[in-house]
Amino acid sequence: MRSRSTRLGWPVELQEGPVGLRPLHARDLRAWSEVRQRSEAWLRPWEATPPPPADPYTMSFRQMVRLHAAQGRADEALPWAVTYHGRLAGQLNVSNIIWGSARMGTIGYWLDVDLAGRNIMPTAVAMAVDYCFFVCGMHRLEVNIRPENRASLRVVEKLGFREEGLRPKLLHIDGEWRDHRSFALTAEDVPEGLLRRWRSSRLAP
Repeated sequence: MRSRSTRLGWPVELQEGPVGLRPLHARDLRAWSEVRQRSEAWLRPWEATPPPPADPYTMSFRQMVRLHAAQGRADEALPWAVTYHGRLAGQLNVSNIIWGSARMGTIGYWLDVDLAGRNIMPTAVAMAVDYCFFVCGMHRLEVNIRPENRASLRVVEKLGFREEGLRPKLLHIDGEWRDHRSFALTAEDVPEGLLRRWRSSRLAP
């Protein structure tokens, strides 16, 4: 699974039941565009936007795919497509990766509005966390979420991420600088693996 030449072992594919993580491909353009169009209003309040003066340049889908692949090969990010029963369902990125004495990164994700509420994203995040901690040797992962984003907050709540406080005006989103609640896990928090803990919590009465 892991390349000898990089810490991240990119490209990487992971699977847990019907939920998968894999690289985004140029051939995903049609499916990706359909999901994004369908989910646009649902996602707009939560996704980062460039502050003014905004750059008029817009990256094409193919350029995004190439950029993600380059970031993975350079050990800078783990940019995954999320799949459900083989269907493109969203994206999950581990970005802002720092090595050295920090060994940390930031998780961001989005999901098709039609697939919300099926525990797809908690499963995807759990797989990503375990890969980062136990294959790549990372130590800390954080997730930053707007206080109003109940769907994303449920993901970290279900997985037991530790809340670390409010980060005022952290990101520019939907026309304004927005506050975010910050959540994190370290490798010591899940010695048994986050995916195993997530499976156990779903079986608990």
